[in-house]
Amino acid sequence: MDVNLSKRDFQQLSSFIYDNLGIKMPAGKSTMLTGRLSKRLRALSLSTFSEYCDFLFSPEGQEEEMVHLINVITTNKTDFFREPSHFTYLTQYALPTLQNQHTFAGRNSLKIWSAGCSTGEEPYTLAMVLAEVQAMQPGFSFDILATDISTRVLDIARRAVYPMGLIAPVTQQFRKKYLLKGTNRKNPQVRIVPELRKRVRFGRLNFMAEDFGLPEQVDVIFCRNVIIYFDKKTQEKLMVKFCRYLNPGGFLFLGHSESLHGYDTPLVQVAPTIYRKQ
Repeated sequence: MDVNLSKRDFQQLSSFIYDNLGIKMPAGKSTMLTGRLSKRLRALSLSTFSEYCDFLFSPEGQEEEMVHLINVITTNKTDFFREPSHFTYLTQYALPTLQNQHTFAGRNSLKIWSAGCSTGEEPYTLAMVLAEVQAMQPGFSFDILATDISTRVLDIARRAVYPMGLIAPVTQQFRKKYLLKGTNRKNPQVRIVPELRKRVRFGRLNFMAEDFGLPEQVDVIFCRNVIIYFDKKTQEKLMVKFCRYLNPGGFLFLGHSESLHGYDTPLVQVAPTIYRKQ
């Protein structure tokens, strides 16, 4: 197998990835792309990256290989209770504000979207903190939609089984209430309890799609540490699309290194990396 990715093949692949996924692949990413796509060459019994490009750009490749390409090139880093101040803000400020303004009066159900949910730790964290709110406010309910472009991570999220080493940020109180311990001592794992699993709906979504096809608007969007992989033009387009699905007065949570400074959107910053739709 030829392990070298030619400049021409890299340019073809990087243009294709940008056009279809919005992810920029500068020349410095050539080695990373080579390493990740080598697995696909082996799986397809191809000898060169040129052969891989020919297959990928064919009608058959578009149908069969696209999902595998997405799975190998997307970065999926997440944790339970990542950036914990966001969950505090959600329950102590955003939710009471929405309730006081009767944003979801009549349905009394908070609609929240975890956009770019990766392996599911974020939506399940949201489910834990909102289940605590529900325990104190019996009339309150919530509905969580979680989406990602990668079928590989969505399969993990739906299973809701995690290595014991990943639950360090989860408090003992929450572990007792929301996690089930596995019986395999050599490979200790936990699973999210069924009551929480049924509160999260998972689906595949590409941010580059013109229409996301969401069934309804939402009150809160969590999209954290995702847009850093896009250029500014793509980021602004994505925020405009998000605003179509965010109810007036709704909140958007971004990652700690992300900002909407200078973008033309109806979003106003209300706290570090937290925005509200006017």
